Amino acid sequence: MNTNQINKNNNSSEKVRPPVVVVMGHVDHGKSTLLDYIRKSNIVEGEAGGITQSISAYEVKHKDEGGSDRKITFLDTPGHEAFSKMRARGALAADIAILVVSAEDSVKAQTLEAYNTIIESSIPYIVAINKIDRPNANIEKTKMDLVEKGIYLEGLGGDIPFVPISAKVGTGVNELLDMILLVSDIQAFTGDSSLNASGIIIEANREPKRGISATCIIKNGTLKSGMIVVAGTALVSTRMMENFQGKPIKEATFSSPILLTGFESMPEVGNTFESFGSKKEAENYIEIMKSALLENKTQNKYIAPTGKIIPIIIKTDVVGSMEAIEKEIGKLNNEEISYKIISFGVGAINESDLKMANANKETIVVGFNTKLDAGARDLNETLKINVEVFDIIYKLTDWLKILIEERRPRVETIEVTGSLKIIRTFGSTKDKQVVGGKVVNGRIVNGGQVRIMRRDFEIGHGKIVELQQNKIKAKEVLEESECGVQVETKITIAPGDVLEAFIVVIK
Repeated sequence: MNTNQINKNNNSSEKVRPPVVVVMGHVDHGKSTLLDYIRKSNIVEGEAGGITQSISAYEVKHKDEGGSDRKITFLDTPGHEAFSKMRARGALAADIAILVVSAEDSVKAQTLEAYNTIIESSIPYIVAINKIDRPNANIEKTKMDLVEKGIYLEGLGGDIPFVPISAKVGTGVNELLDMILLVSDIQAFTGDSSLNASGIIIEANREPKRGISATCIIKNGTLKSGMIVVAGTALVSTRMMENFQGKPIKEATFSSPILLTGFESMPEVGNTFESFGSKKEAENYIEIMKSALLENKTQNKYIAPTGKIIPIIIKTDVVGSMEAIEKEIGKLNNEEISYKIISFGVGAINESDLKMANANKETIVVGFNTKLDAGARDLNETLKINVEVFDIIYKLTDWLKILIEERRPRVETIEVTGSLKIIRTFGSTKDKQVVGGKVVNGRIVNGGQVRIMRRDFEIGHGKIVELQQNKIKAKEVLEESECGVQVETKITIAPGDVLEAFIVVIK
């Protein structure tokens, strides 16, 4: 197929553009290893917990069947369930998805979650059955498991292409790249390079020296140095524009991943961006968009449940991580106790964060893939704020679970363990009385607390100080048995009363 002749709308300014591909799948099924093999740089080693936790984007070249070099842009999205927002965002930015499934482990819950994201995004996809070099690999079982879950592969009743691969040694990877180009040719992705660039914000972060930067994918048009980019209400000049290798560039066009630095405010990750020739045009566009954006933010604002509140300040490396943590917090909150995010931001934990926390000693400060700056560390020697920093989301979540359980309001409840129906009363001394009766349910235990009930009304409390059965001291007396009891109480017990033995349970 001669892709240079594809013309989607018979518009001479439209050209075939490279596909943007998102790689998705279970956390342990080899996404990062596959991407690592493709771009020949080791991103797997050094990742905390073996989990890729920030989206990255890069371009590769692959020769098609005709021997021509073709570009493919790859997006790497995190595999952990907590990062589903980021993963869905990656699918939104992509033209084609690769669903990676291990031939050892087959289909997992995260596999299906990734699959659902792909289906919701309505983009074509290819299944990569990975780890075929492993001794326990079972390609046929994996294929059948996929079909059982509704993923109908080619040759098995469907038209979903699949490629068996080993991301570790490279087996099948070239065939996978060929398949990506084939799907791209069939879909005929095009763009108009004469237009001002538009696209999607993939990631955003703040660096101490460089300020706010964002990774963007251009989906259409051309971006040139000196233009103004607007994402939501965030604005930046393209004077500092880099390609995926970190090299300064003057121009970029569709399907290119770029880094823009110098935003005046933090752009919303997942927002589309537009570009303009002048700042005035950009500001006019922002004014038009402001009301819609503010309404959207109001609808999606985090609202904590009622009950006891644990104030929390969150600092993360990137915006996407912050959203993931907010989702995890939402799972922990309940009517009794909940976390309330009073501040969140990107960057190191600083003195301002600790001073805010100090206003309420219940406040905790959590950092993810970030650190305390020197000033904050020194200040906390005095303030003693509860500050924790994590680089693995599982550990952060576990810590939050423990803390919310420790601070959960305790409720005392009374559980009745047995009832003694009083048949006869005997002598009494000061604050003590001897009675006889029958255990009508449960059991009566020596030393236990009792409620004294008369005609279903509680008239007082007491404590069993001695228990006898057949005139022999007993530790407990069970249901349907008679016994004698000495009760410590100020209430005068009468025949017909019921002693309800109970325990206080703290829940």
